[in-house]
Amino acid sequence: MPVIPPPAPTLPAALLCDMDGTLVDTEHQWLDAVAGFLREQGLAATDEVLADFAGAPVDDAARRLVRGYGVRCDVTRTAARLDRDFTARVAAGVTVQPGALRLLDRARALGVPAALVTASERHVADLVLRTLGAHRFALSVTSGEAPRGKPHPDPYLAAAAGLGVDPADCLAVEDTPTGAAAALAAGCRLLAVPSVPGIAAGPRTAVVASLEDVDLADFPFARPA
Repeated sequence: MPVIPPPAPTLPAALLCDMDGTLVDTEHQWLDAVAGFLREQGLAATDEVLADFAGAPVDDAARRLVRGYGVRCDVTRTAARLDRDFTARVAAGVTVQPGALRLLDRARALGVPAALVTASERHVADLVLRTLGAHRFALSVTSGEAPRGKPHPDPYLAAAAGLGVDPADCLAVEDTPTGAAAALAAGCRLLAVPSVPGIAAGPRTAVVASLEDVDLADFPFARPA
């Protein structure tokens, strides 16, 4: 009986990439900004506490701090303080995650459009795009540019709509449970490169230690039945 080779992996219609912690090592800078604010308020900034803020948009983080931790600022001032601190850290320089540019360039070579889908504000994303290269992305969706932010699916749905593709045909790349929840709720397949605990492999989720371990041409992408 002849041996039938396995079918070649199917390429995704689009690559939808988170930014902080996924493409650039800024998740720790964000958590450092939250930790600094907590300490200024006389509150503990343990790893367990900070994990709850990984991947969170600034406004959501501010609401959690005010309502859940009783900080002595209102939501608006808390958000402004976090945004100012995080932006300053990003403006000082960011480090691209290993394998990130290779993944983006591979997608481009294969004809797979990429979108940046981030919980960061537009001005922060634009700073990072100077390092990543805006030419590597067909579009970007930042905080406030979809009706709801992560962990809701709206940012991923907006990115897919902007590219004219079905979310179920897209591969999302994320590093936090918050972002993973958003991508999966949108119907995307998920490639997770965790920066914090909480993402498990599953029928639509592949987990890798580094983007260096991924070749998009060989990634086993197939639309769920």
